Amino acid sequence: MQDLSGKIAIVTGGGQGLGEATARALAAAGVTVVCADVQEAKAFAVADALRADGCSAEGMRLDVTDENSVHTVVDGVRRSYGKIDILINNAGTDVTKPFHEMTVAEWERVLNVNLRGAFLLARYVIPHMYERRSGQIVNVASTASKRMWTNASAYHASKWGLIGFSHALFTEARQFGVKVSAIVAGGMQTPFILDRFPDTPLDKLQDPANVAQTILFILRQPQETIIPEVMVVPLNESSWP
Repeated sequence: MQDLSGKIAIVTGGGQGLGEATARALAAAGVTVVCADVQEAKAFAVADALRADGCSAEGMRLDVTDENSVHTVVDGVRRSYGKIDILINNAGTDVTKPFHEMTVAEWERVLNVNLRGAFLLARYVIPHMYERRSGQIVNVASTASKRMWTNASAYHASKWGLIGFSHALFTEARQFGVKVSAIVAGGMQTPFILDRFPDTPLDKLQDPANVAQTILFILRQPQETIIPEVMVVPLNESSWP
C-alpha cells in the first residue's frame, strides 16, 4: 500500500460532512490537506482543528461553480506547495422537489455544483498531474447514480453524469500515470441529509468517517493498481438495492 505522507490534497466541500471526515482521514495519514469550501468559515475551522492536532492543513474559500475561484485555488495551492497530488471532488448539493416544480435556475445550480464543478477542478488540476505523471482524483458519486427515487431529477442527472465523467477520464488519464476513481456513497449522517430530512433513522445512515476510510483505501493502492469504482453503503440503507 502507498505511503501518503508528504502528499498535497485538495478536498472540495471540506468544511463539513464527508469533506471534513475525508480531510481528517487524509491528515491523519500524513497528507497536507487544503479544505476548500464555499462556506469559508467552516473550511477554516476544520483546518484550524487539524493544525491543533498537529496535522498540516489550510482552509480556502472555493466556489466550485466559479471558474475564476477554481483557478485561484488551484494556482494558489501549486504556488504554496509546488504540487497537487490528490483531488477529492466532494462538493455537492440537491434540490428536493418534483421535476415539474423545479426552476431552470435550480436545475442548473445542482448540475453546476455536482458535475460542472468536478469538471472544472479536474480541468485545472490534471495538466499539472500529467506533467508530473502522477496524481489521483476521486469523485464522490452516490447511489443516486445507480437507483432512482422521486423529487431528485437534477441530483440523479448530475450523479449519473459524474460516474460517466469519472470513467471517461480514467481511460484518458491512466496513460499519463494519473488515477481517476469514483466512490458511490450511500446515505451518511451528515448535514446534507439530516438538515433536510431530520427524521431519517440513523440506522439507515452511515458514519461519514467510514466512507472517508474507503477513500483512503482507494488512494493507498499500489501504483500499478487502481479502483475505478467502489460502492460503500449503510448495511440497512433503503435506497440499495
